[in-house]
Amino acid sequence: MQQDLGDYRKSYRKSELTEDTISSNPMELFQKWFYEVEGSNGIDEPNAMTVSTIGLDGFPKSRVVLLKKFTYEGFIFYTNYKSEKGRSIANNPRICASFFWPNLERQVIIKGKAEKVPENLSDGYFESRPEGSKLGALVSAQSEVIPSREYLENELKKLEQKFEGKPIERPNYWGGYIIKPASMEFWQGRPNRLHDRIRFTLLKNFDWKIERLAP
Repeated sequence: MQQDLGDYRKSYRKSELTEDTISSNPMELFQKWFYEVEGSNGIDEPNAMTVSTIGLDGFPKSRVVLLKKFTYEGFIFYTNYKSEKGRSIANNPRICASFFWPNLERQVIIKGKAEKVPENLSDGYFESRPEGSKLGALVSAQSEVIPSREYLENELKKLEQKFEGKPIERPNYWGGYIIKPASMEFWQGRPNRLHDRIRFTLLKNFDWKIERLAP
């Protein structure tokens, strides 16, 4: 099978990214962009974030997770600590996260280290989840091989019966990570493939170095 995609072309003309219009802190620029994407109503889940880790087999792997909170300190998402993703982070906490917002022709690429958030934050978020999502976290041995879909659904039914009318507590193998950025690159599509790329790099004194990259 062969499919030539060479004629897939688009001209990017919706905005620009210039040094005189950005904050000195990349988290403030991220917040501005995120709210603009959220307000554009052009993407179902603007918090969809691709997280890339280096697996125990030495290969990189990317998958989409949902960003649940961002602060000046970093980006928080939740997962099973025993999953392939969790084991990869335990072995090598250096990861990459990225956002692609095609309706505004923008990307953000974050490189940093992932750390577990405090248990009280994981407890609070877990408590806020719908009951079905809580049980889903309990029933899924994430990334492990299972015999069938039917097996998973049967296990869920058992848990529904077990916890009927009872509180569902967060399991200790499930919780949050915060990605603390070492660098953040903002990409804005421009005509003729001369895209704007601005990179923020964290310095030892905790200031941010701002550089423009060639497209």
